[in-house]
This record gives sequence, C-alpha cells and structure tokens, in this order.
Amino acid sequence: MTQNLHTLPTHFEQMKAEMELRGFSPDISPDELKDYLYHRIQSGVSYSNINISCNAFKLFFNKVLHLNWSDDVIVRPKIPKKLPCVLSKDEILSIIAHVNNLKHKTILLTTYSSGLRISETLALRVTDIDSKRMLVRVNQGKGHKDRLTVLSQENLKMLRAYWKLYRPADLLFPGLRKDKPLVPKNVQQVFKSAKLKAGISKPATVHSLRHSFATHLLDNHTDLRTIQVLLGHNDISMTSLYLHLSTQRLCSVQSPLDGRDTNA
Repeated sequence: MTQNLHTLPTHFEQMKAEMELRGFSPDISPDELKDYLYHRIQSGVSYSNINISCNAFKLFFNKVLHLNWSDDVIVRPKIPKKLPCVLSKDEILSIIAHVNNLKHKTILLTTYSSGLRISETLALRVTDIDSKRMLVRVNQGKGHKDRLTVLSQENLKMLRAYWKLYRPADLLFPGLRKDKPLVPKNVQQVFKSAKLKAGISKPATVHSLRHSFATHLLDNHTDLRTIQVLLGHNDISMTSLYLHLSTQRLCSVQSPLDGRDTNA
C-alpha cells in the first residue's frame, strides 16, 4: 500500500505528459464540466452512474486540485421520483407457488411476510426467529441498526418444515458453505423465473416484496409509525411513500364533486 501511494505522483506526471503530447488543454472550465454532465443525462445514462461521476469529480477537483468548486459547478441531478412496484398478496403467493426449492420458497415468504431486504433475510440466523413472541430479529440491517419485525404464523409453519429438511445450525439460509449465506443474485434469478411462470408482467423484483409488505399493512390500517419501525426507516417521510401505493386508501377517498356541498 505504501509503495502504491508513492507512485501516485509519478502516475499523475505521466498522465500530464501524455495529455500535453496530444495537445489537450491543461484545464477544464466549469461550463465544460456542466456540458459533459448534461450530455450524459441527455444520453440516457442512469442517475446512479451520473452520481458516481459527480463524486469522482468532487474528489479530483476539490481534494486533489484544491479548486473548491461548489455544487453550482458540479451539479448533481435530482433523483427521478418513481413509485415502486407493488404486488398483490395473490400475486406473491402465486410466484412462491411456482418455486420448487423449499429453501427458496422459505426465503421469499420470509422476505415478504416480515418486510425484509433480501440481504437481511439471507443474514438471518436460526436464533433470530422468536416463535414465542412471533418476532424476527434483524441484526445490523441497513445503517448498522438492529430491529424487530413481525413473524407470520404461515411463515413459521414453512420455516419449521424447512428446518426439519435442511437442519441449519447457525445461518438460517447458508450457501454452499455452512458459514456463508446464500448469494442474493441466486434468489433474484429464482424470483424472476417464478414470476414469468406465474404469468405476472409487472416489473417486480425481490425488493418489491418489501414494498408490498408495507403497502399491505397500510391497506390493513396499520399506522405509519409502526410500519416505519418494522421497516427500519430513519425518517418517516420514507415510509410516507407507501401512502401513494395503498390503492385501498386511495379508492376509499371520495371526490369533492360527489360529496356534499360544503357551502350548504
């Protein structure tokens, strides 16, 4: 590592020399940088890739070259606001029914019924399933936080059937090695295949199970604060997104055109 750090100035000088040989301009203006980022956006490059470019530019121009350019120069585009895909309960059960492997079935049902991220499901240990209190313990979820979420009776039945067949000792869903969890990519592929077999065309992924969990809780009149705790959101504004997805709530609202005359 020390040797690599010592070679950085040499690499920088080599790069500078190569640019000078080709007659490249030694400097870049703020307008040129803005034009480049604008061109990337117009070319349809994803927000995440443009965000990576902005981070790299900030590091190079501000920390390496010490230009101290503000956010007005390195303009970070706003995240496009899209509503996540939500599946109905019947669609979820249909997808799981088209999965043959019991381990994969249990992973998907656990992810939905407890509102977990797939990484959280695959990191579960046998001791995280609290069947007495009907809770699931999530250790070091996103943001390195522990939390508790609900354990479904139906899911518990499947977990018990799974445990009898696989007998996991520590990790609940180990991969080929007992001490390593299953790879999320494998579960994503299983989900995608089962979704196609179920004839569901929605652009759903495994993460849609978590969105569906929260939306279905809202449909069942669970309050936002409780859903926030179950999902492990820092800010309730993140949880409020599901108000836009709860069709049951939206359908129960009456248009003012059909309501009573408020001036009567």
